[in-house]
Order: sequence, then structure tokens, then C-alpha cells
Amino acid sequence: MEEVWAAVNQDRRRTIHDLCAEDGIGYGSCQRILTEQLNMHRIAAKFVPRVLTQDQKDSRVAICHELKETVINDPTLLLNVITGDENIVYAYDPETKLQSSQWKSPASPRPKKARMQKSKLKTMFICFFDQEGIVHREFVPPGMMVNADFYCDVLRLRENVRRKGPQKWQNQKLIIHHDNASDHRSFQVSQFLAKNSMTVVPHPPYSPDLAPCDFFLFPKLKLWMKGQRFDTTEEIQEESQWVLDTIPKRDFQGCFQAWQKRWDRCIRGKGEYFEGDGGI
Repeated sequence: MEEVWAAVNQDRRRTIHDLCAEDGIGYGSCQRILTEQLNMHRIAAKFVPRVLTQDQKDSRVAICHELKETVINDPTLLLNVITGDENIVYAYDPETKLQSSQWKSPASPRPKKARMQKSKLKTMFICFFDQEGIVHREFVPPGMMVNADFYCDVLRLRENVRRKGPQKWQNQKLIIHHDNASDHRSFQVSQFLAKNSMTVVPHPPYSPDLAPCDFFLFPKLKLWMKGQRFDTTEEIQEESQWVLDTIPKRDFQGCFQAWQKRWDRCIRGKGEYFEGDGGI
């Protein structure tokens, strides 16, 4: 155990295969040492935006319990949920792959993100999807910030829902999920949601590991875009839209199933961040 601990402490991005080759032990034995004796697990730094306080961990657990209970009482709820967020898509310069996930114990410091060389080209886009696929997407004009006014305009996606999924409009209500960005929580947006009978699914603060866009849609998009060369933002946008159009319906359905598994994982982990076990 001491040899494994020393090797991991030297480089937390080492895989189990690396440790087995270095220390001359079997894969299963190494895995048991890491997970059972050292109480460690793999986690991606991108899912660790901050060191959580106990109150924030408790909030994550409480909201996951609330979501589980809501779905138990209404198994069809997630069929009507539309989830979305905004994100920046960069044109990365072709570089070798960097291992960003690493081993972490409860006492470990916050993981450091692996850096990739970004080009100067980038574009921000906003996307909403449900279990059927993409409901709404649009690119933010260059130089414009996503503030409350802009986000209210985006939330008029209900017209897209009326056209693409009329069954979701039968009760004149929409169920929206988004994270706790400042523009999402503004008084202006809250008023708009209430006025238009749009219910919001609760989401705990600082929880990208519980946000479908962050653990499913954006990684899938960026994985395809990584290493490609683009000369204009228009090319990035065209490629992004093509990738979104090629995601099959079963993947969107799998995302919502993975979302529920992540609630369970968060509850079992007492609110700690995690990666894997529920991703797709």
C-alpha cells in the first residue's frame, strides 16, 4: 500500500495500469488498495469548480433527494424537462492529449485543471435539449454578454417547443432546468418565468457534475471539435451545429437516465464531487 500511495502522491494523474506496471501488482489488487484502503477515486478537475463547504454539500444532497422524490411521485416528469446552459467553444490548436482526471481522497487538495493550448477563435452558444433532442440553440453575437435581458430573449424558446413538441404545451407550462448563473437567478428572469408559467427544476450551486449540459452535451461537442483547425468563428459555429445534429435520440435519453444515477451518486457520496458512474 505504501508504494501505491507514494506513486499516486507523486503524480495523481497516473492510471491503475501505470501503477500496476510500476509496482508490479495486479490490477484488482491495485484497485482495491486505491478505493478501499486509501479511500480514493478518480475525478476530473473540470467538475471541481471550488472547495465545497459542508452547507453546500448538504444542499447538493437535499436537492438530489428532492429530485428523486419528485420523479418517484411523477415518473413522467423528466419527459417534459428541457435543460440548457451557455458555453464557450474554442478552436484548440492540435496538441497531444492531456490526462485531466486524477486520484483524490477526502483530504486531497482541489485538483488542478490540465491546460490545453487554445487558439484566439471562440464563440459562445446557448443550447437547450430534452429527451427527444435539441430544442433550441443560438450563438451569442461577438462582444455581447449573456445578461438578464439576453437570457429572457433566449427563454422565448417556448415557441420552438410549441412547434417541435406540442405535447409539452398542452398545459401551457414548461419545465426548465438550468444552473445557478447570475443571469439565470436575476429578478428579471424570475419574473419572466413566473409570468410565462415556466417551472424551474432546482439545481444546487457549484454543481457542474449534476448539470446535463456539463456532463453530457458540452463534453461530447468539445471532444469532436478538439484538435481541429478553424479559420473563422463561422466555421466553428457550422461544425458545432453539425455535431449537435448528429447526436442520436438514444444519447439524449441516456443522458437523462445518467442524470438520475448522478443524484444517487451524490447522495451516496454525501455531497462530494464525483466523476464517472453515470456519465455516458
